[in-house]
Amino acid sequence: MTSTPLGRAASFCETYDLQVPILMAPMAGACPSSLAIAVANGGGMGACGCLLMQPDGIADWARQMRAGSNGAFMLNIWIPDPDPLRDPAHEEKLRTFLGQWGPEVAPEDAEGAMPDFDAQCDAMLAAGPHVISSIMGVFPAPFVARMKERGIKWFATATTVTEALAAEAAGADVIVAQGMEAGGHRGAFKADDAARSLVGLFALVPAVVDAVRIPVVATGGIADARGVAAALVLGASAVQIGTGLLRAPEADISPIWADAIGQALPEGTVATRAFTGRLGRSIRTLYTDAAEDGPLPAPYPIQRNITKPMRTNATEIATTQAWAGQSAGLARAEPAARLIKELWSDARGLLPA
Repeated sequence: MTSTPLGRAASFCETYDLQVPILMAPMAGACPSSLAIAVANGGGMGACGCLLMQPDGIADWARQMRAGSNGAFMLNIWIPDPDPLRDPAHEEKLRTFLGQWGPEVAPEDAEGAMPDFDAQCDAMLAAGPHVISSIMGVFPAPFVARMKERGIKWFATATTVTEALAAEAAGADVIVAQGMEAGGHRGAFKADDAARSLVGLFALVPAVVDAVRIPVVATGGIADARGVAAALVLGASAVQIGTGLLRAPEADISPIWADAIGQALPEGTVATRAFTGRLGRSIRTLYTDAAEDGPLPAPYPIQRNITKPMRTNATEIATTQAWAGQSAGLARAEPAARLIKELWSDARGLLPA
């Protein structure tokens, strides 16, 4: 692999048909095709988090993407967790607690089937993206083989060196090293490990780079040119940005969420299971603070299901599910294509030739 930061970035861009080594994070529920199109038209890689999408929704998103850009894009999916263990008595306590923060939660609100994983995988293959990425584990070997047959690359998210090595051994083409600073869900392979193995990006990236033989993309807490340059100096070949793009007009998130991102300090975010049952980093709010002393969250997706009435009816930041990384305050309210170009232009000026 090329040893200089600019050399690695140039090689990565050539391999993946990019003009800039910046990927949009595939944020389920916050990845409209408009944002992915803008990122791709700025020279980066657009993305879609397909977690909650049915196969026809995945196909429709890909059609919209191609209608707006001929740039590269990735589709992403969670590796499913085992079926959750249910505790009706504890769920009743949670419903009572959540009723203090929003509408009354009925027992049936806990139910709700997730989309069929195998059907989603088939739809992603049929959509023919440049990249399919994983989070929360590794793809089954037969699916990896089907990706390879179609020339689709596999980017595997890892939060530790151990996970990165496992993903490389399973056939990943690129490791996306996710630092604990990242907004949204933590990509730990096992839900119970997410809070025990919190590694910051500055420690994680060079360790993963030294451990694997494939390119590494850095993600988590990168929202300006300094972060882009630092990640490349640490050995990454590209970066992935999520929260840093959410104030762009093309992201079309709620003004409550967008304003909170723009005002957030690093210590103003918290890693919490209070919204979905899976550990994720969000803006610290009255609800997340109260949840720390409330009933323990139910496993995913039960907690996600029973918090839906509160989240859907939120009219202020106190009860909004406002995913955000620790560098949220650096996010700029600018068109995404311009932002991507400026980030890379400024980062290049910080790097040695």
